[in-house]
Amino acid sequence: MDLKGVLEVLEQLAPLSLAESWDNVGLLVEPSRPRPIKTILLTNDLTAAVMDEAVGMKCDLIVSYHPPLFRPFKRLLQKDWKQRLAVRAIENGIGIFSPHTSWDSVEGGVNDWLVGGMGRGKVSVLSQAVSSGAQKHRIEFSCMDDGEVNSLLEQLRHTEGSETFQCTRIKSESGGQQVNLTCRSSALTGAVQILLSHPHTSKSLNITQVQQPPLLGCGQGRLSVLEEPVSVSTAVQKMKTHLGLPHLRLALGDQQTLDSMVKTVAVCAGSGASVIQGVTADLYITGEMSHHEVLDAVSKGTSVILSEHSNSERGFLGVFRERLSARLDHTVSIVISQTDRDPLQVV
Repeated sequence: MDLKGVLEVLEQLAPLSLAESWDNVGLLVEPSRPRPIKTILLTNDLTAAVMDEAVGMKCDLIVSYHPPLFRPFKRLLQKDWKQRLAVRAIENGIGIFSPHTSWDSVEGGVNDWLVGGMGRGKVSVLSQAVSSGAQKHRIEFSCMDDGEVNSLLEQLRHTEGSETFQCTRIKSESGGQQVNLTCRSSALTGAVQILLSHPHTSKSLNITQVQQPPLLGCGQGRLSVLEEPVSVSTAVQKMKTHLGLPHLRLALGDQQTLDSMVKTVAVCAGSGASVIQGVTADLYITGEMSHHEVLDAVSKGTSVILSEHSNSERGFLGVFRERLSARLDHTVSIVISQTDRDPLQVV
């Protein structure tokens, strides 16, 4: 399969439109000479050690959960480790793709995998994703009769973007008409200028922004109401097993003990304080939080489990490998990096 075909499958599994606006996702390095994709290396972070691994196995594409290229470069030099990675990828004809927050957001993605470590429960999204379609506005105005409406609509049809207009008309008992016109934001200015040029419609003109429809099951963070509440101690053991870690960091909520029961759990992979902070739950689970963010949670009686940033994400690579392999009909070798690991360890 060629690179284009693999990218199409990656998009189907987790649309890049689900990524946060600040993120840098998608194809980050594209080889100049196309070649069949025979080997894909999955990693949470693309480091020098992982790049050595990729070059050694003659990898064709690296899927790095975190984008190794995030801020703009003005030059590619050997003194910067991320620039060195870009140069080595180019020299060896290796593509680099990063999904990052699109994997976090998609239903069945990183956050659903993470909260699944606590067992079955009723799961909801903390920060709801919405459709990425073109932003629209609703224009409402009234006209005296059919003639005025038809004249205005004829003028509006000659404005840029008029092919996207959606119009409804409601006739009043007095013979006047209420018109509701929906248009893309790009066509709003032209339409409003025409309507303001008519004294009657300009007085009744009302403009509102149309809310984008939610993408059910998608978004940042998850809240689970557990079917079977567990003690804090049991929750810790469950997450150790789920994440494959011998140690976790725990902060007990105010007035809580290891035997206190956990019914509600809020999770966000990575650095999740901005998503879970303020959510009412017995337990927060994320990769990292600042000292003061933990104190805030504890003061409200919420216990906190921290695994270190990438440890809250890395385990999803195994889940994704199976999904990707199935979608590629097992025609591509998909390998999880053996050198990728969180830079922090307990000593």
